[in-house]
Amino acid sequence: MAHEQEPERLQKLLSRLGVASRREAEQWIRAGRLSINGRAAVLGDRVDASDQLRLDGRLIRQAHAARELPVLLCHRSPGLPLLSTPADPESFAAQLPRRTGPRFMSISPLPQVDGGLELLTADGALAARLQRAVRAHPVVYSLRSRGELSAEQHAGIMGGQLDRGTALKVVRIDGAGGSGSNRWYQIDTIGASGNDLRQLLERQAVAVSRLMRVRLGPLQLERSMPRGRWRELLPAEIESLLKPAGEPTPGADNPGSAR
Repeated sequence: MAHEQEPERLQKLLSRLGVASRREAEQWIRAGRLSINGRAAVLGDRVDASDQLRLDGRLIRQAHAARELPVLLCHRSPGLPLLSTPADPESFAAQLPRRTGPRFMSISPLPQVDGGLELLTADGALAARLQRAVRAHPVVYSLRSRGELSAEQHAGIMGGQLDRGTALKVVRIDGAGGSGSNRWYQIDTIGASGNDLRQLLERQAVAVSRLMRVRLGPLQLERSMPRGRWRELLPAEIESLLKPAGEPTPGADNPGSAR
């Protein structure tokens, strides 16, 4: 999966380096904040590793462009921000070593209130490809509700209807134990984001006390990975995410899920 070293559009390179999204880079170009070898950059400029790039006069180092930036599988605790913001600098990503990337992008991020399996990378081009790919993959959530789902709620969730008129593809809902006011369910979907599933559950007046993503495509949240930990995906795991859903990847692992 090595990146080509041919000249590429400036905004694409900055996205791949994790410096900015393509849209942000285009805004910087229009605002005159980027320069190439001392001249102001313009939209359409192509650059390579020999070009000197500066943002507001500060050198943008391309040393890590030649190596692949990893994709990280993370177990995020509910309530902890995934990415830092000026208003909230404390986040999961802030705890990661610098060698994994300068600026992270998330693949199908969960709402902050929820937790479980998250994917991060500083490779902007790869992040965009993964975002598109995971929409066709199975995504499994573990739900703890206050009380048992009624027949009407079960049917409403299976219907998948969202506020904007589209529908999620919910494959099945299985009881997963619990007693009293705490009931666990496993919800199997195709490509459902955490935000959309949250909206669907709210439409059915489900009293959610915990919602965790435990599977994303071929990746499972291993029981052996505690909250707050992460690991780098193997190249075969990344390729399996990029393959069409259902196409097998030789040698891919299938560890058990975690709650």
